[in-house]
Amino acid sequence: MRRRRALTFRGTGALLAGIGCLIAANLIGAPILVYVGILLVAVTLIALLVVRLPRRSGSVARQISTDLLTVSETSLVTVRFDLRALRVPHGLWRDVLPDAVSGDAAGEYPGEDGRLSYPITGVRRGVWAIGPLMLRTVDPFGLAQREQSFGETRTITVVPEVFALAPLAVKVGASGGTAHTSSSRLGQGSDNLSPRRYVSGDSMRRIHWRATAHRGQLMVRQEEEESSPDALVILDRSSPRWENPGDDADPAFEAAVSLCASVAVHLVQEGYGVDVIDSAGNALGTLRGHEDDREGLLVALAMVSPRGGARDITTLVGGTPPGPLVYITGALDEDGAETLRPAGAAAAMLFATGLGDGAAQAAARRGWRVATLGADVADAWAEASPEGIGVGDVPH
Repeated sequence: MRRRRALTFRGTGALLAGIGCLIAANLIGAPILVYVGILLVAVTLIALLVVRLPRRSGSVARQISTDLLTVSETSLVTVRFDLRALRVPHGLWRDVLPDAVSGDAAGEYPGEDGRLSYPITGVRRGVWAIGPLMLRTVDPFGLAQREQSFGETRTITVVPEVFALAPLAVKVGASGGTAHTSSSRLGQGSDNLSPRRYVSGDSMRRIHWRATAHRGQLMVRQEEEESSPDALVILDRSSPRWENPGDDADPAFEAAVSLCASVAVHLVQEGYGVDVIDSAGNALGTLRGHEDDREGLLVALAMVSPRGGARDITTLVGGTPPGPLVYITGALDEDGAETLRPAGAAAAMLFATGLGDGAAQAAARRGWRVATLGADVADAWAEASPEGIGVGDVPH
């Protein structure tokens, strides 16, 4: 718990005025100024004692209405406190907020026991700390103040905004054209699967509870082991693609992260299993229709930033081409576009925050559907989605 005591501007003025009166009384021989000076100094010292005497202690706890706060989403913070102290004339409270969230987290202190509530809105993704609770006591004359902090901080994760995207006109299979991949035929949690025994290292989310209850031992869903993903989303984090790789609030990179989250969530809603990786091959998330998968991806994307280099897409894809392949990058020139190969994907969509001269044409020749990513994520998706343009067409 930190304490800070200080005179207000009014208190400083009163103290200086009192000292000035005492000096003037000696210089001009005016006894009345001695009394005025003593009174001002005494009142100022008494004000300091008033704010210093209360000995506060107790606990502070915070509860946030949502586990994850989305950019532009509003949530409610409830602060419950139990502070034991002498009654004070006047108190003001404020909860310390990071710049990544906005909210009116201040007001008049309601009493020694109770709770406070205030709304916050996500501004910038990341993991941030809220708190501590600050209580400022002011004496009745406004001459002195004392500020104390109570309780620990509470971490909040601000995740990228997920936009609703237009549905695909057809379902694209891994072999090209319209098809249903194996996992979409089986369906999540289907009862006619052939589960296998649990082995060390399997995710607990794979457990097939009905088969486990029937056989008396842990069993996992076989469909979770499909060797090739239905869809692959790649976020290009390589530093050369981004103008300000060290800027945590680069609007272009924020749009790319938001598109990455939106596309992954949209494709899993379309019935695909989705793997999300970065341009170096690091896994960011795997979506197979489970809510925990979605939250895990959003948390991972809340903390990504431009860094490192990029590997060839063919090595990222591996041996079996996906159905939809979504590649999200930053500034792309013609030479860079020539090096991007869709690796046999049935529907390859390329999004770039900036396209140099000839870049769109070079990418289209490789088989990409190309779109420039701006502030409107949904528009970019509609421009590059399979029903919008044909393979090899260049959007205008």
